[in-house]
Amino acid sequence: MTTEPHMTIEPYETGMLAVGDGNHVYWETCGNPEGKPALVVHGGPGSGCTPGHRQIFAADPHAYRAVLFDQRGCGRSRPHAADPATDLAHNTTAHLVADMERLREHLGVDRWLLIGGSWGSTLILAYAQAHPERVSEIVINGVTTTRRAETDWLYGGVSRFFPEEYERFRAGAGPGVAPGGVVAAYAALTGHPEAAVRERATAEWCAWEDAVLSLEPHGGPRPYSDRPGAAKLAMVRLCTHYFSQGAWLPEGALIAGAPRLAGIPGALFHGRLDLSSPLDTAYHLVKGWADAELTVVGDAGHKGSAAMSRGVREALAGFAGRR
Repeated sequence: MTTEPHMTIEPYETGMLAVGDGNHVYWETCGNPEGKPALVVHGGPGSGCTPGHRQIFAADPHAYRAVLFDQRGCGRSRPHAADPATDLAHNTTAHLVADMERLREHLGVDRWLLIGGSWGSTLILAYAQAHPERVSEIVINGVTTTRRAETDWLYGGVSRFFPEEYERFRAGAGPGVAPGGVVAAYAALTGHPEAAVRERATAEWCAWEDAVLSLEPHGGPRPYSDRPGAAKLAMVRLCTHYFSQGAWLPEGALIAGAPRLAGIPGALFHGRLDLSSPLDTAYHLVKGWADAELTVVGDAGHKGSAAMSRGVREALAGFAGRR
């Protein structure tokens, strides 16, 4: 999410929450302890929360009790997916939804606003459809639902715009890998016992992701490749883990389940220039969600823009006084 500078906002409380299966999830709260509860759901999967996510609320730090957390296997949560010994069998969408509920109960929150984008959008929608009574509003910048059709586009269909880069990406998956097996092949490589194999696969995956975003007018040129080593490996391992399994969701389930969000106001923002996650997903989602409003941001892609950030802040300001 692109942000603009405001006063620095720091957490006033942090912790590690035991969520089962040997996992401990990092969390932090910032802003106003008496403010409107809001949960930031980061992308990836496996990107982790960052200080930049806190700054979303810095324009009016007294309005919200903002909660951030690192999803299983990434950031400061433990065990970490960068370690090939970390078993991902208990790291699925259902597990993450359950972790969010445990965190809500642990913090004594009755209902909270959910905000996030990209993979965070998928997880927000999965949680909200499972627990609609616990969600007050939803703000999304960059709508995805992790359908297999979306994954097939990102790691196949969009290659028509970047044929040379895709040829290298395919080659990095190994000889004889069919187009439909590329993501699963990278999932195996990022869990390989040899560090050199894991690092090479991670570098090739990130180079492809960067290529897909390379036509966007905003943001850095290497948003994936420039991440720190362990964080980058964990993100790619978790991305390939989730995407090779369709996020353990029936195809199209989150779009079909949109009517379950009735009564929850939604402010959705999506970049017109987003090649990695085309606009049609957001369009079809809001058709079934009567209380959502979709804003198409003309100058934004997946990396966002100042205009998208302003829209998100305005949505938060509008929801701040709604109890």
